[in-house]
Amino acid sequence: MREYVINRPAPDAMGRILDQAGPEGIVLRLAWQAGLSRDEISALTWDQVSFLDSRLELPARMVPLEVDLRSALWRLYEANHEVSPRVVLSSRGKTPMAPESISRLARLALDREGQTHVRLMDLRHDWILRQLMDKDWAEVARISGVEVPALQARFSSHVPEKKNAPRSSAQVDEFKLWRVLQAERGTPAGLALWLTWQLGLQAQEIISLTWDQVDFSKDALRFEDRELPLTNAVRRILEDTRRKRRSGDPPQVLLTERSRKPLDLPRLSRMTRAALIRGGMEHTLLRDLRRDENREDEDARLLEAAQRGPLSRGDVMALLGLSKTAAYGRLHRLTEQKRLVRIGGKYYPPESVVPPDRHWETIRTYLTQAGFAYRQDIAQLLRIRPKQCTLLLRHLVEDGELIQTGQKYFLPEKRGKKAE
Repeated sequence: MREYVINRPAPDAMGRILDQAGPEGIVLRLAWQAGLSRDEISALTWDQVSFLDSRLELPARMVPLEVDLRSALWRLYEANHEVSPRVVLSSRGKTPMAPESISRLARLALDREGQTHVRLMDLRHDWILRQLMDKDWAEVARISGVEVPALQARFSSHVPEKKNAPRSSAQVDEFKLWRVLQAERGTPAGLALWLTWQLGLQAQEIISLTWDQVDFSKDALRFEDRELPLTNAVRRILEDTRRKRRSGDPPQVLLTERSRKPLDLPRLSRMTRAALIRGGMEHTLLRDLRRDENREDEDARLLEAAQRGPLSRGDVMALLGLSKTAAYGRLHRLTEQKRLVRIGGKYYPPESVVPPDRHWETIRTYLTQAGFAYRQDIAQLLRIRPKQCTLLLRHLVEDGELIQTGQKYFLPEKRGKKAE
């Protein structure tokens, strides 16, 4: 196979070009020090430059910023961020530069320093080669946006033989994932992530899923070998997705937003990967969300502990060694999956308590027959702790659903018939 040609620039010549104060300096910095393509340079906005995290947050990848590039971008930000949201502006009109103008500017700057054989794309490729000197193929794929097979086909002959580093078995950061799920809620990528994380669907099952398999009357997805109960969140998203269907749409649930065609596996992979990267989860893949064996083991421990008594967030933190936000994310997911029920700040097994949506009906039925009740009566009725019952009763009194006299609680119409 013919070797892929890369024209590498002379470092001393690049140093002289990068010192230039005009737009050509920042253009070539972004290509040579961050590996951006021409179109990415043209479209780059200040919202995508995270000075706090020292990285560029592009739609499909996160690129770490070198110290020198970060300093140059900061100087430019102070000078231009109030003029335009775009990073690269023309010298005269301070207007965003089109991709063709960026190519022309780069060509002139390189020619002046004798780099006539070097293209703008060569600077990106030179950056990729430098990354490959101390990173594995998978890591460079994540920060460059080029899939591993394409990287190996183009660059393997230019770098020493490399082995892929073993993938980390670290747990998925559930709180970060929860934020990604919320941010991507209305997109096909978001729905795919929800289906993977909460229902455990495989990628092929996701792209093949049709509306005939979605049974809203039973809150379930039907497959040949099994039936999966819908969580509340997944049901709501599926309902929103169905409302957006257009006449003539294919039967598949997940479609591309513009062309309205069914997703294929490569498109699904790219979309979900881009969503995870935007959420700061660049080391997480779609398949990681369903194969987290540690998570299943820990879920089983939590559910077993809940059988012995209701769980609080502090209990989960102590039991699993999680942070506050991670513990909340874990409990919220189990609640969405209907494996736990939240009442106040406590989480109970569903079969051990009266569910929250039946609290008022249960209390009203009891008081209609008994006339009045004490707090401990209602706590026993609902099978919840006295503290959770106090909060519930307080809200019902504030809403006018109940009347409190001393330690007794009445329905408003029963107030005049209270027992002594």
